[in-house]
Amino acid sequence: MDSEGNFIEISTIFVTGFVGVCVLLFFYIVRLLNAENKNVDDRGKHEKRSEQVEKKKESVVSKSKKKVSVEGRWTGRSDKQSYTHPWLLTSLKGHTSEVLDMDFSSNGKYLASCADDRTVLLWDVKDLHQKDHKSLRINVEFDYATFVKWSPDSKAFLIHKFNGNCVEVYKIEKKSDGTIGSASKAITFAKVYDDDVVGLGISSNGKFIITCSNKTDLVVWDLRGQQLARIDTYLMNTYCAKISHCGKYIVAAGFAPDVKVWEVIFSKNGEFQDVKRVYDLTGHTSGVYDVAFDVDSSHIATVSKDGTWKLFDTKIDYKRGEDPHLKVTGKYQHGGVAKIALSPNAEVVAVSSSSTVALYSTSNGQLRHSIEKVFNGEITSIMFDSSGKYLLLSGDRQIRVFHNVTGYCCEIEMAKEKLKQHQTATTKDRLQKLVCDNEAFLSKLGVKV
Repeated sequence: MDSEGNFIEISTIFVTGFVGVCVLLFFYIVRLLNAENKNVDDRGKHEKRSEQVEKKKESVVSKSKKKVSVEGRWTGRSDKQSYTHPWLLTSLKGHTSEVLDMDFSSNGKYLASCADDRTVLLWDVKDLHQKDHKSLRINVEFDYATFVKWSPDSKAFLIHKFNGNCVEVYKIEKKSDGTIGSASKAITFAKVYDDDVVGLGISSNGKFIITCSNKTDLVVWDLRGQQLARIDTYLMNTYCAKISHCGKYIVAAGFAPDVKVWEVIFSKNGEFQDVKRVYDLTGHTSGVYDVAFDVDSSHIATVSKDGTWKLFDTKIDYKRGEDPHLKVTGKYQHGGVAKIALSPNAEVVAVSSSSTVALYSTSNGQLRHSIEKVFNGEITSIMFDSSGKYLLLSGDRQIRVFHNVTGYCCEIEMAKEKLKQHQTATTKDRLQKLVCDNEAFLSKLGVKV
């Protein structure tokens, strides 16, 4: 009996001890879990604080970017949307389909535009600040124009027809008050291409016209539609062909990275003599989409598939072997086929890609401003007016006219640099007035200088 009592007592002690150990172990495990949960919470709070810090940094960056990029606003129903932008001066509305090309008359009074709605519109743009702009509609029979160009005397315009694949010339008839009354077809050029045409131009001296296919075939015509010369561009595929503003040179760009330049030579009595290759614009590493000129053709701007644009000084004596000088290279956001425009004074380059246009200073190649979502579709053509105060963009069913904000900023910077130098009292007053006027104007548009 004593041995049995001892056994029961020992068993009780053992069980009690075992239970005690289990209880202690249970509390220890709970404590460990609580500590781990606390660490997880601390890490979560730390990560949350880190995210908040990152968001603040992103907010600061986005605020700084707003100085450069200003996005247009679309309001209203999808079928009746309106577009607003602080730099938008006006929109020219009248086409019912995508606008494909536009061109100013040499006297600056008219703007011609063409669209695939089978019409050409001639706009009265003597004062772009007017709310409404009158236009004359010319119908293109059973076809539509892909290009439109004014004659140098502003008394006629040329179009290239897509289906007919030929050039037509229309003469302008004016009313007694001097406004445009009507336009009638005068000449139809012979069809010379089976491929699409990528270039149409007429020289500022009125001596010749060019057309160019998307292959390598460039034709020089006289004003009556007779061929003067036929040129191989040697570009494999040609993307654009244009005549310089001075009326002396033809420039073509395409699949090859070099831009080709020819001089069209006439005798002293005005007779055509030759088309001579004079120089190339080199430096790009891929095909060149587009080219543009300043007012006197002393500079040519190019934009390439390689994601860069370049500005060349072409005021050279190529007959003595002098090559064009590369002045500046800039980078742009490559989002498809790009187009380029150069301000008349060569101080601003505008590059459009998709529905965005970016504006750069040619003094250093830096991006100064950009305008996003200009159209629902792509920007189809881009140009500055003759004063350089306005930038015109076409696409969708209209033409939008923006203030050249970058141009005003560049003028201020150049004036301030000149004021640091010794100037006469008259020049100093003029420069100071320019700075004050430009700063006041930009302030109205919400632009900080």
